[in-house]
Amino acid sequence: MTKYVTTCGKLYLAGEYAVLTPGQSALIKNINIRMQAEIDFSETYQLVSDMFNYTVDLNPDQNYALIQETILVMEEFLTDQGLKLRPVRLSISGKMERDGKKFGIGSSGSVVLLTIKAMAELYDLSLSRDSLFRLATYILVKRGDNGSMGDLACIAFEDLILYQSFDRQILAQLIQEIPLRQVLASDWGYQIKPVSSQLTCQFLVGWTQEPSISAEMITQVKSAITPQFLSETEKATQKLTKAIEQGNQQGSIQQINRISELLANLSPLIYTEDLVALRQATEGLEAVAKSSGSGGGDCGIALVFSKVAEKKIKERWQELGIELLYASEL
Repeated sequence: MTKYVTTCGKLYLAGEYAVLTPGQSALIKNINIRMQAEIDFSETYQLVSDMFNYTVDLNPDQNYALIQETILVMEEFLTDQGLKLRPVRLSISGKMERDGKKFGIGSSGSVVLLTIKAMAELYDLSLSRDSLFRLATYILVKRGDNGSMGDLACIAFEDLILYQSFDRQILAQLIQEIPLRQVLASDWGYQIKPVSSQLTCQFLVGWTQEPSISAEMITQVKSAITPQFLSETEKATQKLTKAIEQGNQQGSIQQINRISELLANLSPLIYTEDLVALRQATEGLEAVAKSSGSGGGDCGIALVFSKVAEKKIKERWQELGIELLYASEL
């Protein structure tokens, strides 16, 4: 019988770049723009994605490598659970992009988690949110990804979370040395805490319609990170989390502005003209905005505390050519 699952996207409120350093925190928000998968048992392996106009099996294919590797790891995991494997047909849809331009809300993380959830659902296996995070992280670290894994934490928990990162190099070493089941059972040293917002505000996402900075530029920005940047960002991230939990509007505005300032001072590459304009569109209003994620394009976010401000920001963004990609309560 065909099973259906979905996953969400994510965006950073605070802690981007800093969270790449083990032990640092980030505040990350789930975005309810979803990818879908349908899966069923089949005579042969058939993997389909609306990103590509062809179907593959498990023979290596560059475009489908992430999905193929996720299936192979999940089959190892399912075998460890004593389950008998069968070929599957998996179809994935819901591009987190438009005209080849990614939104920057976590498409690769969503694909991995979507495939994990689909396999678990097909085999009637109930996985905790933490297990979803661990399996997805195992797969990406095994593939050589050294991101913070905060996107996976947020997408797995489908919530506003405070995430504390861990040492991915230690995990990469463990993956080389011990079996999957032992890696999953070990203490990695991260923390994921759902955050309950008491703020009365709208959360808006504006898409600049330009792609984010390149991998080379991200490396350049990372090289500018100092102990002071880490310390100041951690302080502001913790204060922002507390302000949101306490419904403190002024505290939230103050800390988002502080985090934005820290990012702008870290590197001129982060705030493009469009992201500067997106942020400035909140001036004089009951609202605050900042870039989100790596910067250099993609999205910015705004917290908006009145209907008047919300209407004005939407108008200003439209005039600037910034698309309102998503809106919800925080």
